[in-house]
Amino acid sequence: MQPRIPRQTAHDLAEQGMRRADHDAGLSADLAAVVAGARRRALRDGDRQIDTAHLLHSLLESDPEVSAVFGEGPGSARLLGYLVQRSIGYGLRWQSAVEDSGAVPVVDGSAAGLSPLAAACMERARERAARHGGPARGLDLLAAIVDDPQARAVEVLGRAGIDVPGLTAR
Repeated sequence: MQPRIPRQTAHDLAEQGMRRADHDAGLSADLAAVVAGARRRALRDGDRQIDTAHLLHSLLESDPEVSAVFGEGPGSARLLGYLVQRSIGYGLRWQSAVEDSGAVPVVDGSAAGLSPLAAACMERARERAARHGGPARGLDLLAAIVDDPQARAVEVLGRAGIDVPGLTAR
């Protein structure tokens, strides 16, 4: 039986660490922690890349501003339920597929283990943050994620009954 996660050499890990440091530039410390949490979740789930659903799950768990957007109602509980279900089988159909909507130019997300769409969202979050004059925060990333209707996170939001167009307007 083959392990779910491919074995990595010390050289691979060192190279990934250097690329992650470059990729995490321009992020607030809190958002860098969100990305690290999403990375751990993807590895634990056996996923090959961090996708937007991993990022959304990590945002909800660790960013109070993002959590406040969803409130404490039944929609928020359903959303967390779907995200947790993903790690126990709901997302199995995604494990062998790369998340890429085709709506944005392909960005090489392999540098930090991000799907092309997640990498594009991170870049849009940085651009949004530059407009308000600071490092990218959780709300910047949330806005970038919900901006693409093909994102896995948007699919999860819809299944949880979250009004994504209303969320985007906010």
